[in-house]
Amino acid sequence: MPYQNPFRTAVFTGTFDPMTLGHLDVIGRGCQLFDHLVVGIGVNPNKQALFNIEERVALARQVVAPFDNVTVEPIEELTVQFVSRIGARVILRGVRTLSDMEYEFSMSLTNNRLDPTIETVFLMADGEYSHLSSSLIKQVAKFGGESALRPFVPPIMIGPILAKIRGMELAQNC
Repeated sequence: MPYQNPFRTAVFTGTFDPMTLGHLDVIGRGCQLFDHLVVGIGVNPNKQALFNIEERVALARQVVAPFDNVTVEPIEELTVQFVSRIGARVILRGVRTLSDMEYEFSMSLTNNRLDPTIETVFLMADGEYSHLSSSLIKQVAKFGGESALRPFVPPIMIGPILAKIRGMELAQNC
């Protein structure tokens, strides 16, 4: 699946559990900067996932469908391995806060050590979305419902998020 120009192809990685308007903002801006943007959806063993990886990939593909130059792929390897395997040379990262920058800087140095041919490009989060996190979205969904979710997630995500939250609540009450 190598792309024509490796430096004009970027990979935006994350768990996207669930995908937020902040993620979509970075995707929208990233696809204007690069000829092709691959949204790489991975698993974080340190996080309790709301959706499994197959569900996250399927939902993300629906969310990014309006963008002609964006594709979504699961990642089951190190990010630099994935980026190299698909023939890209750029990792795109969104940064919300100073604490994000510390984490991202550390990851960037690690990725550079693993593969110095891959560059990391950072986009600052739009101020409107800089407070969003997947944990916050899960809390808003649990206690606020559909109307509370609208300002934070793409409309296509609302039904699946609420269904998952309800399913988890039912499982806990049994």
